[in-house]
Amino acid sequence: MNSIVFVLLIAAIIIIALSVFLSFFPIMLWISALASGVRIGIITLVAMRLRRVIPSRIVNPMIKATKAGIDVTINQLESHFLAGGNVDRVVNALIAAHRANIHLEFERAAAIDLAGRDVLQAVQMSVNPRVIETPTVSAVAKDGIEVKVIARVTVRANIDRLVGGAGEETIIARVGEGIVTTVGSSNSHKDVLENPDLISRTVLGKGLDAGTAFEILSIDIADVDVGKNIGAHLQTEQAEADKRIAQAKAEERRAMAVAHEQEMKAKVVEMKAKVVESESQVPLAMAEALRSGQMGVMDYMNLKNIDADTQMRSSLGKMNDGGKQDDRE
Repeated sequence: MNSIVFVLLIAAIIIIALSVFLSFFPIMLWISALASGVRIGIITLVAMRLRRVIPSRIVNPMIKATKAGIDVTINQLESHFLAGGNVDRVVNALIAAHRANIHLEFERAAAIDLAGRDVLQAVQMSVNPRVIETPTVSAVAKDGIEVKVIARVTVRANIDRLVGGAGEETIIARVGEGIVTTVGSSNSHKDVLENPDLISRTVLGKGLDAGTAFEILSIDIADVDVGKNIGAHLQTEQAEADKRIAQAKAEERRAMAVAHEQEMKAKVVEMKAKVVESESQVPLAMAEALRSGQMGVMDYMNLKNIDADTQMRSSLGKMNDGGKQDDRE
């Protein structure tokens, strides 16, 4: 019984020791690399473990690159892995570019990958161009009619400008700007409807792919629709605004006229009050003149006669005016 326990204990120790050994010495991975023609020492794999690099993340892409005829080194792959890059994706991109006869160096592919772009997708877009559809772009022609345009832009990735180049949003914005410029410079919306290729020629002539990560191959107008009559709408709003301004000015003039009328009425009332006040002073002045001897009794009687004669003439004049008015009727 003791011998069986001893054998089992020895077997467990051997298994544990073998597991620890294989964890630091990836023998199977080393054998696979040698069988694939990748010359790498077992000590190099152990050093990767010590540098906290997963050997399979380096060796497997190295095997693919070697089989595809790509000239890369273990140090390049390990450096890219330590920098936080995706080694497998970079190697796949190099293989795809090599098969498509596209010149792509490892350093360029690694830089694109570290910049946050999918280098494999970029290579695939270089081989198979991508179609970007713009949202509906509204523009107004010179005759005031709105035109709605949808364009499809065929682009191909420009690998040399992937680092630092603008993305799809810039392409869409520039194409929209070109559409607005073309429609806005047209004398009539009918010109755009009859010749939608005017938009394509104008946009392509502007070199919109400058400074971007893409190369524009073609711009196709997918849909052109007529929108609202913006010119008539603006004229209507302008007329309504002019009417309100005129009404405000008329109301201002009316208020000023009413204020002036009230002011004149106040002045007339004031003048009448002064006349009444002055007339009330006449008898007092005449009495004072009689007392002081400046005016005699005969002068007073002559004044009364003149006043009575004036009133009689006024009455006769009113009667004559009334008679003439009756004759006219």
